[in-house]
Amino acid sequence: MDDETLKVFAYVNISSYRVRSVKALKGEVKTPTNIARDADIKLNHISKVLRQLKECGAAVCLNEGAKRGRMYRLTSVGEEIADHLDNTGH
Repeated sequence: MDDETLKVFAYVNISSYRVRSVKALKGEVKTPTNIARDADIKLNHISKVLRQLKECGAAVCLNEGAKRGRMYRLTSVGEEIADHLDNTGH
């Protein structure tokens, strides 16, 4: 992992919501409702978590202009972080 990826990893790792959301998104494209269900996070918290993941470069919204049915996936940095989380037992 390079230094920038390590900084993003540290940021994700200090929040259980961000960790669970990254794990829920690993290798998939999902709506906020599906992420919330799979990560066991209340739906009203998911918007903030997804905004944080987008801002740090771990996730991206594929259809930003959509009012409903937005789709999210991990970036290559996010996928690397998800792999590292799996390897460290988080």
